[in-house]
Amino acid sequence: MAVLLPESITAVIARLRQRSQVDIQSQWRRCSALPQGPAEIMAAPIAPLNDKGYIVWAKGRQVQWLAQSFTLATALADYPLQGLVLRLALTWWAEDAQIFVQGKLVQQGDLFDSKARIVLTPEAQPGETITLALRLVSPGHDIGGLMQSQLLYERDYPALDPGFVADELQVLGTYLAHFAPDDLPQLLQALAVVEGISPAGQDDFDQALAQLRQQLLPLAQAVGIKQRTFHLLGHAHLDMAWLWPLAETWEVGQRTFQSVLSLQQEFPDLVFGHTSAALYEWIEHNCPALFEQIQGAVQENRWELLGGMWIEPDANLPSGESLARQLLYGQRYFQAQFGRVSRVAWLPDSFGFCGQLPQLLAQAGIAYFVTAKLHWNDTTTFPHGAFYWRSPEGSQVLTVMGPANVAGVMDTRPLVMTEYALGWEPQTGLKDMLWLPGVGDHGGGPTRDMWQVKQRWQASPFFPTLVSHRAEDYLSQVEQQLSRDPTTAPTWQTELYLQYHRGCYTNHADQKASNRRAEHLLAEAELWSVCASRLGQLPYPQNCLEAAWKKVLLNQFHDILPGTSIPEVFAQANQDWQTAIQVATTVIHQALNEIAQQVAWPYPPHPQAQPLLVFNALNWPRSGVLTWPISPQTWRIYDHNGQALGQQASYDQQLLFKAEQIPGLGYGSYWLVPQSGAPASPPLPSAPILDNGRLRVCLDEQTGEVASIFDHDQQRELLAGPGNQLQFFQDQGQYWDAWNIDPDYAQHPLPHARLESLEILEQGPLRWRIRACRYFQQSRFQQDYLLEADSSLLQILTCVDWQERHILVKAAFPLALGSDHFTTEAPCGIVERPTQPQTQAEKAQWEVPHQHWLDLSDPEQDCGVSLLNDSKYGCDVQGQ
Repeated sequence: MAVLLPESITAVIARLRQRSQVDIQSQWRRCSALPQGPAEIMAAPIAPLNDKGYIVWAKGRQVQWLAQSFTLATALADYPLQGLVLRLALTWWAEDAQIFVQGKLVQQGDLFDSKARIVLTPEAQPGETITLALRLVSPGHDIGGLMQSQLLYERDYPALDPGFVADELQVLGTYLAHFAPDDLPQLLQALAVVEGISPAGQDDFDQALAQLRQQLLPLAQAVGIKQRTFHLLGHAHLDMAWLWPLAETWEVGQRTFQSVLSLQQEFPDLVFGHTSAALYEWIEHNCPALFEQIQGAVQENRWELLGGMWIEPDANLPSGESLARQLLYGQRYFQAQFGRVSRVAWLPDSFGFCGQLPQLLAQAGIAYFVTAKLHWNDTTTFPHGAFYWRSPEGSQVLTVMGPANVAGVMDTRPLVMTEYALGWEPQTGLKDMLWLPGVGDHGGGPTRDMWQVKQRWQASPFFPTLVSHRAEDYLSQVEQQLSRDPTTAPTWQTELYLQYHRGCYTNHADQKASNRRAEHLLAEAELWSVCASRLGQLPYPQNCLEAAWKKVLLNQFHDILPGTSIPEVFAQANQDWQTAIQVATTVIHQALNEIAQQVAWPYPPHPQAQPLLVFNALNWPRSGVLTWPISPQTWRIYDHNGQALGQQASYDQQLLFKAEQIPGLGYGSYWLVPQSGAPASPPLPSAPILDNGRLRVCLDEQTGEVASIFDHDQQRELLAGPGNQLQFFQDQGQYWDAWNIDPDYAQHPLPHARLESLEILEQGPLRWRIRACRYFQQSRFQQDYLLEADSSLLQILTCVDWQERHILVKAAFPLALGSDHFTTEAPCGIVERPTQPQTQAEKAQWEVPHQHWLDLSDPEQDCGVSLLNDSKYGCDVQGQ
């Protein structure tokens, strides 16, 4: 919340800063390598600034050397500099950053450790020459940039310097302008104390600074600055994988945790918190001594176990079962290794949150939830900072929107903290705020400089109180404050939709497909293993199933499953997916074989009859047409009692038969009997029509699209236009290209696919099948339309050879239905959304997540259509 101070006050603040700060951004020179001295530096050309004052260069890991040489002045704006600490403050956007002082490497950083405050000399000596050089490497996906470079002349705590007092004045003035604007004239009047003294007399000027602060104490007390509190929790939001592979994360985690423990020896008040049981488990097995230190810090309440999950997952794409297991395995590990569970769910960077999450969290012993991601909304501002998030059945967790940036938020930025506080307090009615000092994404955590800055501002009477706390302690305090006045505690009872990163629902389709298959197979493996262990002698394979589940949970991390990491990450993830799928498949086969041994079969209908069992892993009876890989010309299918069943040859000469009413969580038994002289297949029609007596599906012979779906039961047409339209759009220009869909993609349509062939493959009586092949540019779509006997489900089996870039493809189905809402499946629940959005927040949901299905039903006519998918998670409904 920006609050402008009167120009008369800001002018005084600016003059104070001029006496201790120098902007050197325009003095950098471009070099080809590390320069060997001032003369070589001065011979290099000046690096130009763009309109934002940045030095930028090309993307693609391009190296940029920058250097400058300067001689320390005797004074700044007449203020003597002798003996002051000189620091260099930098902010960059570079994949790798190396900082050289006097030709020696003194500090390194990267995209996430992107700020530095380096001591150039502990005692400034006028006339001393200092050379600086920077080696900066642009990211592979973005231009490089040097955004800020300053020289700061300071005094160490508790002494004063003009720059520090200037920051105090700005903080105090901002609070006054916001909460007590009538007191601003008193602040301006007090500033005359320093305006009337020449800074050349350093002792007199410093004494005037001290006198000014003393005069301003009543104003600070009147506005109640010290009654406001920042609760600091050291943090290192560590992405398990993103622009680096998982193997690197383990080492980064180890270094981060060692750094934190060392800092805690120097700063006993430092409290640190971290998530991800998977990371702790790796430390336990590979760094046992470090793990013991962490255990000790946890017991001393100087280290907080956050999250309660195996990792920080995406919270829309995993199934409800997966989210439950994230909590089950995470909390179980914390309890076993630390003697406690986490009370605070912690997902600062996931891309939206399903509405059932509060119930899952509550059942896992979690009372609080912290995120910061909704600050990224691109359309509306999320209305609450602290609120109760409630699931449909009534479970709720106190939820806090933390500070927007979880990386490097305490690095000499008290003004940023003040800005955050002035937005937080009016929104929540709370004077206590959470702050997370530390370098994140690629690890790092809090730094010595951050905590030195914290100590200095902790002693200032013109800044809110600073305390170090566990998040649970802070949240418990907030909960107590809200309970005193229930009207200040709003409730939110739906999903937390992120108005950004909408492409994550469909990007990297292979990851989504592997995740869906692994989730289904592992759930089925557990089901049949339980049955087999009860019915037979097969031991329950708990260890191998848990290991497989943990591989799945690990790859549900919010930069892996959404598809937003580098290729090396997915190479490893694909191996993990296949391992989990193979384990689940093997366990299923072993369990079903064990169950099969317990089945009592009647006398076979033929001496050479082969028994066949059909299992149903769902919990309701099912019927459907099945394919068995034998020739229907030489085999015939019989039911359990030896009665011949209808069968059909598939287009590739496999046996089709219909399994009727297989019990839920049960099986049906059949016989395969050798035969000769099989009946001839019916002739294939010439018209591309599928009709099973319930649905009549007509395909367009020019496009391969669905021209009509007529429902015989309802006696109505279901389509309002061609169905299964493959719609192509140009999709580029978004900064976070792997995350986002261009909001204006619909304004950039591309030509339709062209039909290559339309072939009728099967014509009942059990299954109808037509294949359409279409081309778009260099890509090919093969789609088989299937309709089974007695089924109201039209299946479209799609295989794509995709060769395009920056193009979005959607399959569109205009429906002849009227409804105000459509429904999507979410993890363990459903979400109802309007088909005609009215509010800005509703309009922002132009692409939404769903699990297995979405539905558009017309309640007045008792008719509806559902779209089911096997691994697609993004959809939209525009009208009908």
